[in-house]
Amino acid sequence: MNDKKYNKVAVGGTFDKFHDGHKKLLSTAFELGNQIEIGVTSDEFGGLKGDIDSCKERMDNLKLFFKDKSNFNVVPLEDPFGTTIYEADFDAIVVSEETEPNAVKINEIRTSKDMNPLDIVIVSFVLAEDGNPISSTRIRRGEINKNGLILSKRKN
Repeated sequence: MNDKKYNKVAVGGTFDKFHDGHKKLLSTAFELGNQIEIGVTSDEFGGLKGDIDSCKERMDNLKLFFKDKSNFNVVPLEDPFGTTIYEADFDAIVVSEETEPNAVKINEIRTSKDMNPLDIVIVSFVLAEDGNPISSTRIRRGEINKNGLILSKRKN
């Protein structure tokens, strides 16, 4: 099973309203790594984004989605960095365009602690049928569904 580019890969997010963008981000991590650590924002940290499903529900959804895989661990995130700034054995981090600055900061922290920086793999947004990124916020607003299909037309 050691045929992947990296041994241990980190990926994190809120993963609320689990959608096609999340699937692309996580699939990339699984394509690249032998072992994947998925950080899910805690209720306190994730709650900063507004009305989201509980951390337990979001973690359970991920475990259910990846029920056919065993090479991952799902952990709560209390901050943007998770265990990547404490555990030296990570090789890479998979991020969206939106969260790339967090990965850069993680590498600054790791370097200051004499840890190797992570390779940063940036996954582009998955676009909805209107050409704008699929996001949990847009799904919560009822603009699009989890596959990016328009649900309501805005009036200007």
